[in-house]
Amino acid sequence: MCPPALRWIAFDSPERAALVELRREVLRRPLGLDFTAEQLAAESDQLHLGAWDGVRAVGALLLAPRGAAMAQMRQVAVAVDARRRGVGRLLVGESEARARREGWTRLVLHARRDAEAFYARLGYQAVGEPYVEIGLAHVTMTKELPRA
Repeated sequence: MCPPALRWIAFDSPERAALVELRREVLRRPLGLDFTAEQLAAESDQLHLGAWDGVRAVGALLLAPRGAAMAQMRQVAVAVDARRRGVGRLLVGESEARARREGWTRLVLHARRDAEAFYARLGYQAVGEPYVEIGLAHVTMTKELPRA
């Protein structure tokens, strides 16, 4: 597989449906959950990044502004058959570059405990105690971004 093409897409883009479906398949259905219309509508002010293997979405990530200097990385999902091929690393790297372009100097995320080591390898540090979110153990992680 060639490296996937990364694209920032508009909230109202037809491509967003593929990213929502990927997130649903990877992050929600295994837990017996789905998105509500309100949850999806609340993403209108967030930045949407997709990784594409041809026409197929294989990765998704959202960046949500959290003030003038910080954003939250959310809903990072990689298709099961595309894992361990660098897709997640590419998504995180591009999101960090975009965050710097937006003037954000800090990223924060809520990592599932089974993904904590992945983010730690990319320079994120756990802060605080683990907690339960959507029925799974999570930990808050942050990374300070150097100025562009």
